[in-house]
Amino acid sequence: MKNKKIFVLDTNVILHDSLSILNFAENDIVIPITVLEELDKFKKGNDLINLQARKFMRKLDKIAGDELFKKGVSLGHGKGVLFVETGQNRQDEILKIFNEDKPDHRILAVAYYYTKNVPQRETILVTKDINLRMKAKSVGVIAEDYQTGKVKNVEILHKSANKITLTDDKIISKLYHSEEGIPLDKFGIDRKFIPNEYFVLKGNNSSVLAYYSKIDKTIRRVIKESAYGITPRNAEQTFALDALTRNEVKLISITGKAGSGKTLLALAAALKQRKNYQQILLARPLVALSNKEMGFLPGNEKDKISPYMQPLFDNLSVIKHQFSASSKSAIRIENMLQEEKLMITPLAYIRGRSLSNVYFIVDEAQNLTPHEIKTIITRAGEGTKMIFTGDIQQIDSPYLDTQSNGLSYLSDKMRGQDIFAHINLVSGERSHLADLASNLL
Repeated sequence: MKNKKIFVLDTNVILHDSLSILNFAENDIVIPITVLEELDKFKKGNDLINLQARKFMRKLDKIAGDELFKKGVSLGHGKGVLFVETGQNRQDEILKIFNEDKPDHRILAVAYYYTKNVPQRETILVTKDINLRMKAKSVGVIAEDYQTGKVKNVEILHKSANKITLTDDKIISKLYHSEEGIPLDKFGIDRKFIPNEYFVLKGNNSSVLAYYSKIDKTIRRVIKESAYGITPRNAEQTFALDALTRNEVKLISITGKAGSGKTLLALAAALKQRKNYQQILLARPLVALSNKEMGFLPGNEKDKISPYMQPLFDNLSVIKHQFSASSKSAIRIENMLQEEKLMITPLAYIRGRSLSNVYFIVDEAQNLTPHEIKTIITRAGEGTKMIFTGDIQQIDSPYLDTQSNGLSYLSDKMRGQDIFAHINLVSGERSHLADLASNLL
């Protein structure tokens, strides 16, 4: 018992991962009754956060019994005990310090009680709320973030493409003239490659953009091509467009700072391949504007959603402006919108659907949790291609960071899979002004 810890869980941990109580090994878990009160507020609704609340309550109902509120119940072999703490008369000292009686302080009071009254065991408050962690530490309570699903080495995922130096320019010349690629063992490169890894091969007097194909264990040249009037402006954009248009790559994550062309390239590639798919879907999570929820915006449902979807329409407008209004390409885009062959929709509307033969682009994926990413990908049917784009430095959720957001999680867990490719765009191409602001401000 001395080695077993006591973890007190905050509400946001359960809303982040409804099965979090199973991820603390043999240690015991305490759920303050305040957490159940807060979860009750989230049980109704169609968002994924509401789904998490309902899943947890169903899980709790299965294992619940009279002992849950007395001695606790076992979570299974190799697991600890789960206990719901009513917290009666255990918040007086915390209220003296923080004055206000609110859910955060009641949860903190439970952790504070166990810290003071069960000194033989280490008590840890687990919360994704940074401010609550600071408050806990100020009163001597150990507090930490929920670690399950966090990416440890996020830097690997968000750097520029590798540059590999070769001493022989002849093999680079051969690569330029080979459509089927050159076997990896011909290059004499002493390193391990992952499937669909992109890189720059540099010789003494020449260089070439390339990727590794695990299917036939070859290195192939990446050809710079345009898509629906959009031409890549740098090596990373060229890599991204190549992955977006290769049939064997079914899942892609594209990261990069604002203005680097993530969504624009994905949309242009989708339009280029429109004949290969029944529908092109663009979606993004509904992130409130200036803390105003949809109910505060005027108009009907379509009017309320429109401001959230405007960035996607802006990217579509950039592509349309590559052509004259009377051109076949511009008219084709308008027809696709009217016939719903091209749809821009909130991400919440996708849940429950089965997406077959669809080119599916999810924008602002850094605002999704790992569980939400999984829920979306499991919607994919036969012939569907999924692209997730986002900037991990612009996370709007208060409970996600560069390591715990769904986009980083996806890029880390899928790395090395045959049908997956990840590209990080490092240069802003929107304008010199936008790039300057991104770097200096």
